[in-house]
Amino acid sequence: MLSVGYSVLAILFSLILNHVVSTWRFNRKYKLPNVVPGWPIIGNTLDVPYPAGMWGKEMAKKYGEIRLVYLNSSRVVTDLLEKRAAIYSSRPFRPMLSDIMSAGARMVFMGYTDKWRNQRKIMHSILNGRQAEAKFVPFQNLEAKQLVYDVFVDPENYQKASQRFSNSVILSVIFGRRARKDDELLQFILGYTGVLGDFQFNPLKSPADVFTWLDKLPRPLQWWRPFGEKFCKTHVAMFQKEWDLLIDKMDKGIAKPCFAIDVLNGAAKKEFEIDNIEKIYTWTSLVEAGSDTSRIAILQTIAGAACYPEWTKKARGFLDEVCGANAERLPSLADRPKLPYITAVMKETLRWRPFLQSGVPHTLTKDDEYEGYRFPAGTEFSWNAYSIALDENEYANPLVFNPDRFMNGNLDKWAQGHWSFGAGRRICVGLNVGANNIWIAAACLLYCFNFEEDPDYPIDQLNTVWEDPTKPPFKVKITPRSEAHIALIKSEGAIALAADY
Repeated sequence: MLSVGYSVLAILFSLILNHVVSTWRFNRKYKLPNVVPGWPIIGNTLDVPYPAGMWGKEMAKKYGEIRLVYLNSSRVVTDLLEKRAAIYSSRPFRPMLSDIMSAGARMVFMGYTDKWRNQRKIMHSILNGRQAEAKFVPFQNLEAKQLVYDVFVDPENYQKASQRFSNSVILSVIFGRRARKDDELLQFILGYTGVLGDFQFNPLKSPADVFTWLDKLPRPLQWWRPFGEKFCKTHVAMFQKEWDLLIDKMDKGIAKPCFAIDVLNGAAKKEFEIDNIEKIYTWTSLVEAGSDTSRIAILQTIAGAACYPEWTKKARGFLDEVCGANAERLPSLADRPKLPYITAVMKETLRWRPFLQSGVPHTLTKDDEYEGYRFPAGTEFSWNAYSIALDENEYANPLVFNPDRFMNGNLDKWAQGHWSFGAGRRICVGLNVGANNIWIAAACLLYCFNFEEDPDYPIDQLNTVWEDPTKPPFKVKITPRSEAHIALIKSEGAIALAADY
């Protein structure tokens, strides 16, 4: 018994000594920024709340401009994620989230690989080609008509109108069909995106994504795998239904031009190589990205209009000049060149409260040095979105919603001045579609309605849970501007309600 006890002590001593020596060697070779104190082994994994916006801002204030994981100023985001994008564009290894739950094909979780580059090239060629805007803009203009009608009919549940608009636009762009009432696919998406977010941000959900060595266990010992495999199988089956429906429409000659058809035709003509699972995940990656981001941004535009009414008067003045002070017609995306202030509104929405309160991590692919720090390959970097947006060194009066800050020479560079579309080579490939969504929604809502904060229920501008799609994130009084605007809303709404494809 004594010899066994000594053996155990010897093993423990060896493990401790190995950890001490490894740490000493690591610290000699690398120099990291200020690290927030955390727990042994797991560090700060359990400390980050969700949503993490205001927590990240406080950490930035306490620990400085740059630290492990979070980059707390646009300067360092630009220097590392933009200027050194060649080595700062991969993703953390997440065996459960990426490989098991997503079949290794969900683009947002992929590393900086040939498969990722191939998918991105396909998306870029279709979404940003010469014909892309002409193909997708009619969908957006139509859904904006129903957006204002839905808000008019049920102003207290304005979040439902935002959700239907965003989802129907992205389904039209990807699959060439509008969102139906009680849409099965959309209900499915609302359910599983929350699960994906939970697995991405809650380490207790997926031990294999925290302790990645668990992925090397024999499959029968991977107790988390059955859930992930079932999740993936259900996901693929649901989107296969959408594929089958589209094929049927194509056979009948009634399919609308859309992204999925372009992918199918391009693959058939050998313009690019993509297998069937990748096709499904290429479509679903865009559906996931396009639905939630636009929905949240519209809610934030409404909050900004209610909290800071001064800029809305200015915006309405410009809208009235173009569309008529007596509600002659709704704005359309063809009006963008004549309404630069609405473009500034769109950019300020994305700056004011980023819909991703902290960016999705980028992973360094080889050792690097920056301003005296030495980072090992595998270090994860993310921009601290709320901290940057609320930093007085970056923006004058950052708490205030003020579109005028973007009325400058970079106005038409939609991704400049904020980080909502991402950074470097991971910037959102569908940013033109997303920006147009926010632009047309803002233009039509501001043209048709007044927004007032409820004095009994002031809007919490900093800690609102924008992400919850089941209820309004804040109380707001929404009223039509005039009887003429009511008539316009009804007539345009009738056109939208009659459209079915």
